[in-house]
Amino acid sequence: MFIKKYEIHHVVMGPDLNHHGTLFAGQGAKWFVEAGFIAAANTTTPESTVCVNIHGMLFKQRVPLGTIIRYESKMILSGRTRLVAYVRAVNSKNEELIVDGFLTFVHVDPQGRPMPHGITIEAVIEEDIDLQKKAKVLSK
Repeated sequence: MFIKKYEIHHVVMGPDLNHHGTLFAGQGAKWFVEAGFIAAANTTTPESTVCVNIHGMLFKQRVPLGTIIRYESKMILSGRTRLVAYVRAVNSKNEELIVDGFLTFVHVDPQGRPMPHGITIEAVIEEDIDLQKKAKVLSK
């Protein structure tokens, strides 16, 4: 399977703010996982996909009220039952990086037990090959 990119957008509104008046990290993390889940669920199925780990998620800057964030996600690595997504979020106005990192999802049966998915992810471009190398290190 070749790597496909997915995008979602969120506007930072009042309820999303922390006590400093910027994006609450918990809300940013929720959107981060949602973006990764969209890539994983489109690779397998939503009902067989669960998130088990967030790797290396690091906010690079504060995000003020009214900012439109673009989350980009793609499945970058596969194992027997796991899939690893790379997610990055940027300020859609100036393209500055806000946060990036990796998420591990597991493909499960109806009882929630890990189940092989039979998916092979093929990185072709240099950026994806580099991300695959990072994902292998983080997800061991």
